[in-house]
Amino acid sequence: MLLEWWSGTECTLFLEQSSTLEKLGKEHAIIILNHNYEIDFLCGWTMAERFGILGASKVLAKHELLKVPLIGWTWYFLEVVFCKRKWEEDREAVTNRISQLKDYPENMWVLLYCEGTRFTKKKHQISMEVADSKGLPRLKYHLLPRTKGFTTTVHCLRDTVSAVYDVTLNFRDGQVPTLLDIVKGRKYKADMSLRRFPVDQIPEDEKECANWLHRLYQEKDALQEQYYTEGRFRGNPVIPARRPWSLLNFFFWAVILVYSLIRLSISVVASGNQLLILGLLLLLIVASVSVKRLISVSEVQKTGSSYGVEESKKRM
Repeated sequence: MLLEWWSGTECTLFLEQSSTLEKLGKEHAIIILNHNYEIDFLCGWTMAERFGILGASKVLAKHELLKVPLIGWTWYFLEVVFCKRKWEEDREAVTNRISQLKDYPENMWVLLYCEGTRFTKKKHQISMEVADSKGLPRLKYHLLPRTKGFTTTVHCLRDTVSAVYDVTLNFRDGQVPTLLDIVKGRKYKADMSLRRFPVDQIPEDEKECANWLHRLYQEKDALQEQYYTEGRFRGNPVIPARRPWSLLNFFFWAVILVYSLIRLSISVVASGNQLLILGLLLLLIVASVSVKRLISVSEVQKTGSSYGVEESKKRM
C-alpha cells in the first residue's frame, strides 16, 4: 500500500517476449532479483500483488529477518525458508523446507537474492577479488552470485516449477530510493527487466547449473550497462494495473487498530491508574521502536553486514 498508493511509485516491466505476460501468476516459478536497493523487496511484492500471487510468494531469506517486527513474524507463518548463510549449517534445513513446497496447492513464486547480501562498494571489491581467484568474469553492477541456494532450489523444485524468472531492477534518473522516502510519500519510477527461462533449459548437473547462474549474472550486468547507457531496458514496456486489495486491506486494519487504540487510551487515562498509564506508554514506545526497526533493517548503510566480506575471504 505504501509503495503503490501512498507514494504512487510506478513499476514498469520490460518483457523481451510478449508471451511471458500471459504466464505471470499462472505457474510455479523461481524469481531471481538483483539486490541493490532498500525497496527492491517492495517492488517485488508489488509485482506479485498485481499478478494475484502475493499470498503464495516465498523467499529464501536470512535468519536475522525472523527478528524484524511484522515482516519476520509474518514470514514465519508463510513458509518462508530462513537460512543462516552458512551452508554447512543450512544444507539440511534449507533442503527440507524447500522440498516441502513441492506440492504447494497454489501457483507460487520463490524469490532468491543470489548475491546473498546487498551491493556495496566494499563487498563488490572483495567479491571481484574472489572472481579473479576463480577465473570468473568480473561483474560491474553485481556481486558474484552464491550458487548453493539456487542449485538446491532448482534441484528440489525441478518437477514443480515451470520456469525461472530473471528480474533486473533499476530506477530512472539515477534515483536511489529508501524505505523512509516511501514512508514520506516520495514518488519514484522503477523499471524491471523480466526474462523467462523454462526450467528444462537449466542443467540438472549441480556444477553446470552453477555455471548457468554465473552466465546469467554476466547477462544481468550487460542489461544494467545498457540501462545506464540508453535509459531503459530492451523489450516491450508493460505497466500492470493496480488492484484495490492492498488499499482496502490497509484501511480495514487501520480503522480497527486505531479505533481500538483510541478507546483503550481514553479508558486508561480516565481510570487514573498510574500502572495502567505506564503500561500504555510502554506499549506505544515498543510500537515506535518496532516501526523504526522495520525501517532501519532495510537501510543499505545499516545492512552492510560482514556477510560477503568474511565469507568471500574464506573462499579466496
